[in-house]
Amino acid sequence: MSQVCLKSFSKPELEAWIRSLNEKPYRAHQIWSWMYTHCATSFDEMTNLSKTFRTKVAEIATLTSLRLLEKKNSPVSGTIKFLWECEDRSRIESVFIPEGKRRTVCISTQVGCPLACRFCATGRMGFFRNLQTHEIVDQVIQIQKEIGMALTNVVVMGMGEPFLNYEAVLKALDILNTPEGPGIGHRKITLSTVGIIPGIKRYTFEKRPYKLAVSLNATTDETRTRLMPINKKYPLVKVLEAIKEYVKQTKKRPTFEYVLIRGINDTPADANRLLKLLKNIPCKVNLIPYNSIQGPFETPEPERVQAFWDILRSLPFPVMIRHSRGGEIQAACGQLAVAYMNRKQTSENE
Repeated sequence: MSQVCLKSFSKPELEAWIRSLNEKPYRAHQIWSWMYTHCATSFDEMTNLSKTFRTKVAEIATLTSLRLLEKKNSPVSGTIKFLWECEDRSRIESVFIPEGKRRTVCISTQVGCPLACRFCATGRMGFFRNLQTHEIVDQVIQIQKEIGMALTNVVVMGMGEPFLNYEAVLKALDILNTPEGPGIGHRKITLSTVGIIPGIKRYTFEKRPYKLAVSLNATTDETRTRLMPINKKYPLVKVLEAIKEYVKQTKKRPTFEYVLIRGINDTPADANRLLKLLKNIPCKVNLIPYNSIQGPFETPEPERVQAFWDILRSLPFPVMIRHSRGGEIQAACGQLAVAYMNRKQTSENE
């Protein structure tokens, strides 16, 4: 019988599981505290639980699902990229980004990605599977233990498209947001999507508290489809309609992420079209100069980025130029990819 990972449980679910073992409910609180306050990775660390109880639970459950294979530190920014191995030997990456008092972790939601965005290293890998809730949660908890400090922010902008793994991702965010657990405030959690309209509509209907970001990256369907093939299914105008409804229903401001690629989507004409598209949508805009990976695209010159921003600055909301950190260790926006990924590759090498 396979073991259950306790990080897959919400607090009420953990309490119910403990009751099913004919144990007192307070045991759930003790385990929850050890997992999320003390970042325990084994039951032996739980010294206020009897040895008999620890042995019993260890036979049917586990606390962690990821094994750290490698971490790369940036001497420039302090960014750390983590390579994890899942129980099925799949690999994923996540990134710790320190900035002043902010300690942010960028987490993955899928092994690979099915969307094949041409400027994204993850998109070139293909898709292997969705991550389970505990695999998403465990990235945050294990990084917190590695750095020895509590994290302040979570961005769901790593490998994969969160809205194509909706149930597991939102359950993981709810666990991370639990006050008596990791306690990361909902305003400190941002979920990013390329514009999966059914996901946006469900997120709107459920009035989820976490921030929403949308990767726009183009101002015409022709260019957006070239960069992001999913635009054929969910075209630009439909995505913006869904976001307008999100703003109307939730009274929240989304963030639009716009990766600037030299000669593709960084012209004054693009900036003026973006100005018209967004002028009536209360939001925030992040302009992100492209982070180079092997391929046909190039990073725009600083003066092109500045000229693009100059056109947009008349918008009545924040427009920021955001330079991703960790590029020197391939940990910046769009660079996450694992060279050897899945079980098939592993078995072929054995």
